[in-house]
Amino acid sequence: MSVRIGVLSDTHLIDKSEEFQRIFDCYLSGTDIILHAGDVVSLSFLKFFDGLNFYAVQGNMDSTEVKRILPRERILEISGYKVGLIHGWGAPNGIEERISAELQGAQIIIYGHSHIPASHYRDGVFFFNPGTATGYSFDGYHSVGILELGDRISGEIVEV
Repeated sequence: MSVRIGVLSDTHLIDKSEEFQRIFDCYLSGTDIILHAGDVVSLSFLKFFDGLNFYAVQGNMDSTEVKRILPRERILEISGYKVGLIHGWGAPNGIEERISAELQGAQIIIYGHSHIPASHYRDGVFFFNPGTATGYSFDGYHSVGILELGDRISGEIVEV
């Protein structure tokens, strides 16, 4: 049985917007779990996810209140996989090396910070960055990620 995971990062929202509600309804509402790789920004927006199967980590732009609630990183056991969730830091170049050192043993590493989508294997670890759903986009588009975990790992970046 596979698990379908909606993945967000770098939403940078003070509160839920109409745009985000549309993104949620279209792409995330049918997922089994939602993961957010940091830069939720505000407690008000974080409350949108109350009652959902939702996990998040803090990002560098999060408010003090959000940073008090969310861990810097976490490792979750999902469908038999060790999934590391972290925001990341520093320049986009070299970010995967930096974060993998923090999440040793993870088979999947989900991260954000760069606003640059990624979905690939590197040194036997599946790295996944959904890009930014509603923040500044270097590529000119916004995106979320969909991960399918079952007999194999499948990651898709979805332009929203």
